[in-house]
Amino acid sequence: MNGQWSAAAAGHVEAHESVSEAASREVREELGIVVEAHDLVPLTTMHRTQGTSRALDQRVDFFFTCESWAGNPKIVERDKSAGLEWFKLDDLPETLVPHERYVLERLKTGLAPIVNFGFTNLKTREQFQDDQHRLPT
Repeated sequence: MNGQWSAAAAGHVEAHESVSEAASREVREELGIVVEAHDLVPLTTMHRTQGTSRALDQRVDFFFTCESWAGNPKIVERDKSAGLEWFKLDDLPETLVPHERYVLERLKTGLAPIVNFGFTNLKTREQFQDDQHRLPT
């Protein structure tokens, strides 16, 4: 997103490619490093919306971490990035992409396997459970 920091690499899954293979390819294309798909550890999956009815504004993102890679991270796609820096989790930049901030800020406290972002009509777990236990009238 223009004018905002983004966490590492991102992209789309191509035909005949697993999510892990796509992540491995994207880090190679965008950061110039090699991360083997089997070295990726899933963090969470995010269903997010921009709040419109456009199909393009409805996304599912897969977040991974890894502790080993080959090479030194660098900007490969200079037309898509203005900088590459490391930040401590307790000192994230103000201009961080909002849905990525949501995930990064929760790394210390834990993330659910699936999270939602940008939806205004979601019920809390308690509201959902109340509805499940309510008898039909």
